Amino acid sequence: MNSRFTLLALVPLLLTSHIVAAQTPTCDALPAEKKQQATVLMNEQRLYACCDGTISACLKENKCSLATRLANQVCRMVGTGKDKPTIERALAKRAETMTSVSTVPIDISRAPRVGEAQAPVSVSMYLCTRCPYCARFAPQLHKAISEGPLKGVAKAYVREFPIRSHAGSTEGAMGIKAAERMGRGWDFLLAIYRNYDQFDPANMPKIAADLGLDQERFSNLLQDEALRSELAATKKEGVRNNVELTPTIFINGRKYAGEMTIETISDVIAEEAERLK
Repeated sequence: MNSRFTLLALVPLLLTSHIVAAQTPTCDALPAEKKQQATVLMNEQRLYACCDGTISACLKENKCSLATRLANQVCRMVGTGKDKPTIERALAKRAETMTSVSTVPIDISRAPRVGEAQAPVSVSMYLCTRCPYCARFAPQLHKAISEGPLKGVAKAYVREFPIRSHAGSTEGAMGIKAAERMGRGWDFLLAIYRNYDQFDPANMPKIAADLGLDQERFSNLLQDEALRSELAATKKEGVRNNVELTPTIFINGRKYAGEMTIETISDVIAEEAERLK
């Protein structure tokens, strides 16, 4: 009887060991306990495209890159201490984004752009200059697109969305609009974010001058009523598109609802480019 129970107890361990061996380098780098947590999730969660099985099963078949993408997301989240319900919600939201057929109109005709114009994936970001997470995330995405793994894959546009409760957010948004008119919108935004803790609207003309912009023209644009109306229109566009918080991201017009980390969003953008091919 004891031998029988011992064998039965070993079966799940043997199965788990087999599945763990089929995971990705990101997953294999996890310590044993976290690897086990990731395995449980991957044995349960199914793909939303290109393979009908669970993440683990589709990884084993090695026919679908989405299985690797989702496995890496699970393992990254487990590795940073996220619990099972949080990871399940993140995967569900990613699926919701990537399977949606609903898109919204976004006017990017004057929006600052980083990335090659012909890049297949268009990312529109509603940002507030006084949003602390925006200050971390936007420069990361800019770098990924301008010189990193998303170069030639994506282009990203800034849509100003000042949050009323954030002191200085409207002034900062006007600064971006003014710099945008002078061809340096992204550069101005990055300069503000680099000095996030020292931001003072009164110093914006000096920031513009440090970027090589004409300080007098920049200061005049800050008072331009047409530019202020343009900012109001951008904010109204965001409200129509159900933007409530910043950053809010749209990928080829579809609202992104998944995990807000540069690793996952970059991976979703790469997935979108792959899907378009």
